[in-house]
Amino acid sequence: MHELFEHKADVGVKGIGETKEEAFAECAKAMFSIMIDLETLGSEKKFNIEIETNDLESLLVDFLNHLLYLRDVNEVLFNKFDLYIINDGDEWKLNGICFGEKINKKKHDIKSDVKAASYHQLKVEEKNRKWIAQCVVDV
Repeated sequence: MHELFEHKADVGVKGIGETKEEAFAECAKAMFSIMIDLETLGSEKKFNIEIETNDLESLLVDFLNHLLYLRDVNEVLFNKFDLYIINDGDEWKLNGICFGEKINKKKHDIKSDVKAASYHQLKVEEKNRKWIAQCVVDV
């Protein structure tokens, strides 16, 4: 499940799942739902991703910003994520595949632009046997 939450100038994105991976994927879906109706996207394009960082919260921000980088460079929007997150003791690592579709202005109605994920209201935590991943994105 993903949702948006209110913020003064920007938009908060939140993902909730049974696992960290599911929460991260749902948070990414929330971010892309700001840009487009996810139901209109196919998932024939796929991109492998690998991200490493010092803490779990930074991993979320780096993951979302990497997706925005892929969007800008490859002109693709994402709607499906197959992720694997591990902690090797020193670093957190995210590996996965992101699925989406090349932007087609005739087919896709782009609602808004997301510029970057921020550390504002950043949280990755397990609560009541559910994982929550959230932050504010700059629109």
